[in-house]
Amino acid sequence: MITIDNFNFSKQRALVRVDFNVPLDKQYNITDDSRIKGALPTIKKILADGGSVVLMSHLGRPLKKLKEDGTIDFKKFTLRHTVKHTSDLLGIEVKFSDDCISAEAFNLSKNLKPGEVLLLENLRFYKEEEKGDEGFAEKLSKHGDFYVNDAFGTAHRAHASTAIIAKFFPGKKCFGYLMASELENAEKVMSHAQQPFTAIMGGAKVSDKILIIENLISKADNIIIGGGMAYTFFKAQGGNIGNSLVEEDKLDLALQIIEKAKAKGCNLLLPPDSVIADKFDKDANTNTAENNNIPTGWMGLDIGSKAIAAFVEVIQKSKTILWNGPMGVFEMPKFENGTRKIAEAIATATSKGAYSLIGGGDSAAAIHQFGMADKVSYISTGGGALLEYFEGKVLPGVKAIEE
Repeated sequence: MITIDNFNFSKQRALVRVDFNVPLDKQYNITDDSRIKGALPTIKKILADGGSVVLMSHLGRPLKKLKEDGTIDFKKFTLRHTVKHTSDLLGIEVKFSDDCISAEAFNLSKNLKPGEVLLLENLRFYKEEEKGDEGFAEKLSKHGDFYVNDAFGTAHRAHASTAIIAKFFPGKKCFGYLMASELENAEKVMSHAQQPFTAIMGGAKVSDKILIIENLISKADNIIIGGGMAYTFFKAQGGNIGNSLVEEDKLDLALQIIEKAKAKGCNLLLPPDSVIADKFDKDANTNTAENNNIPTGWMGLDIGSKAIAAFVEVIQKSKTILWNGPMGVFEMPKFENGTRKIAEAIATATSKGAYSLIGGGDSAAAIHQFGMADKVSYISTGGGALLEYFEGKVLPGVKAIEE
């Protein structure tokens, strides 16, 4: 794997694609800076070599969320919100350009001195970014002598700044530390997993996870299913699931997954019981029920005590653990227990020598919420990218560097 360790950046301007797509509150304060912190080692290595850094990123989907008058909400989606915090973390003042391909932007990047950092404005203010426009990519390439991709969160997109741009840097392109680390950790699970290997799949929909489950059936010893997607499996087997979430068009698929797992000798674990609620609300009335017999008018919103006991037992015996997706509506205190108990079990198994990979998105949010981020082996920054990697797909952002 070609990383920034293979190069010296003395007197080089490195154009680094980072993922500063961070969550902001209503006052535009950053509520989780882990993606910015993840990019720091790469930036610091280039600066330590005596190079300068031009950072480019996206923030949200500004062209999909236009203001009522049909214009871009620059105030909401500007990367300027990240400048002060990035400056504080780096201990130097980060310069900022109000555009990514304006004359002023090129002037700023051209005049960067060794040790200086410039952040370009949100790439997605231009439709050409998501379209993978080659002309746009070529313009962006003028900002650097060298291209470094350190944005794993967008590696599955064939966007101008993540995949197309690399062709303008023959022999002068590589992965940053975060990207390399993400790929190494994903590979550890997919190709070098120590047995027993347990994959924990949660979240709302089977359809979101179908490809990864099918790919894991031939690799994992155990696949644990939790969250809203479990009810599709119970309904497929003739169970009564009340008003629980279900994908009616995926019932046959659920049965096929059960049969495939049996045929491959993979232990597919479904949660026997649930904490149920009479409405989707933090103040709902709650009860417990077997998952094949949930009363009409009630819905499962978390795994129950029997499910927790069964899942924890399997997790504790595992040597490799992949977790992607919560066990219930953990954002509401009444329905967080299942997700918390799974997180605790993973932390305990890790402390006894298991390798645990937390797969981005809601699972990462849960691990942070429960204060266990330092008790697992690795937390991925890329939800969608990691899923596609585990589905066996080639990621455009990775392929572009390796070609």
